[in-house]
Amino acid sequence: MTFKLTYSTMFDPPEELHQRFEAALAQVRELLGRRHRLHLAGRDVEGADWIANLSPIDGTVLGSFAVAGPDQVGEAIEAAKAAFPAWRATPLSERVRLSKRVAALIEERVYTIAAVLALEVGKNRMESLGEAQETADFFTGYAEDFARYGGFDRALADDPVTGPRSRNRSVLKPHGVWGVISPFNFPLALAGGPTAAALVTGNTVVLKGATDTPWAVRLLADCIRDAGYPPGVFNLVTGTGGGAGEALAGHPNLAGLTFTGSHAVGMELCRRMVSGRWPRPCIAEMGGKNACVVAASADLTRAVPGIVRSAFGLSGQKCSALSRVYVAEEIADRLIAEVCEATRRLTVGDPTRRENWMGPVINDRAVEHYLGYAGELARHGSRILVGGRRLTGAEHAHGKYVAPTIAVAPVGHPLFATEMFLPVLMIARVGDVAEAVARANESDLGLTAGCFGSPPDVEYFLEHIEAGTVYVNRPQGATTGAWPWYQAFSGWKGSGSTGKAIGSFHYLPQYLREQSQTVVE
Repeated sequence: MTFKLTYSTMFDPPEELHQRFEAALAQVRELLGRRHRLHLAGRDVEGADWIANLSPIDGTVLGSFAVAGPDQVGEAIEAAKAAFPAWRATPLSERVRLSKRVAALIEERVYTIAAVLALEVGKNRMESLGEAQETADFFTGYAEDFARYGGFDRALADDPVTGPRSRNRSVLKPHGVWGVISPFNFPLALAGGPTAAALVTGNTVVLKGATDTPWAVRLLADCIRDAGYPPGVFNLVTGTGGGAGEALAGHPNLAGLTFTGSHAVGMELCRRMVSGRWPRPCIAEMGGKNACVVAASADLTRAVPGIVRSAFGLSGQKCSALSRVYVAEEIADRLIAEVCEATRRLTVGDPTRRENWMGPVINDRAVEHYLGYAGELARHGSRILVGGRRLTGAEHAHGKYVAPTIAVAPVGHPLFATEMFLPVLMIARVGDVAEAVARANESDLGLTAGCFGSPPDVEYFLEHIEAGTVYVNRPQGATTGAWPWYQAFSGWKGSGSTGKAIGSFHYLPQYLREQSQTVVE
């Protein structure tokens, strides 16, 4: 297929894409209800228990998934520890080959994987296909980066002394057993990306997927298993955060950890990883309270679609989702009216159906939080303009559907400081770009941000905004839509523990530690 699928190319896909997705969806529906096991030490094994996985679309039982007990998490870590010496010594070329083989298998299965993502997460077909392809690109891209940089083994200058020659090198080496804890919203890509990086750099991996989305990580495990990695190099455990996740993060033989999820959990994991006998690396991506600045000079034909796509894509359940708009008073009435009108036109329903753009939220707890926030938006001087209710019509009766919501609020409203992770957009009027940027920077989080305006407004925004990933005048998404090696994706402040970006040339060294070598002849 010549069409290159990314999150910013979803406006006019070829008809073949829809036909192939529909065929894969029909095949996946025939697989519903099956049992899915763990993957430990090169084998698929039973868990300590089983849990039913329900689709947020309509409550359909997607399958039964093994739950790893603490002992099995320990077995996974011990298997990874035992496999580490041989895997670390495996030639760079072989690690690169295996990583690219995983990418090829994901691409061969991309429509099947996307169909599962749509059913399990509740995202539309384009978002689902984008995530599957992004995961393949992570395995390819990190492999190529590692080869391009020669495995980060570099000669340094010899000592400037007479006599015997001192040869100096800087070598980056893997840590050991690396844990990956992934979220529900991008269960494949945010499991696959860190796993690809850890494996190609010579670490072994234990992956724990989100409780709500075990099928996605099982499909990733299938691709890694089928690619031919040695036993123990990659291991999959599924279960709850308080069960399998706690056992993984608390294990003394865990050498490093990548976590994607809430700020509170990420900070706790960072503290845990630096305690103990010595500090261990923790790469934590911890969400955002993302803002968009709309200057009086903004082109609203770009701003309106960019705002709506970023606020309500994946039902607002992206760490990069837009939740705050600060708009100059001169154009506020027009922007608010146009954003509201575009939001009312959104189709909400079963996301596997081509006509529906927005699907459900992930579970009952998300619905409860949404209704609570809707009540809060009726106070403190704010006013709901669109949404603020659960959808209960015939098409929505058995799923977790809520209406995309827009509220205008004073800049001091408490929800401007709360990461809701739901389809709720708050808009505030400000005097100018300087005030808008200052309000945007008030958040403790700093993942993504957007700006629509003229060159002087943009220059001020880029100079002063405190966020790791920023977009300017982008109709495809005001704060969302990063693609590996096109847009590096990183968080500042409370949104990230390292300040280094996913899908960029700064990412891989985080999975390695430097050794300085001096050898005197």
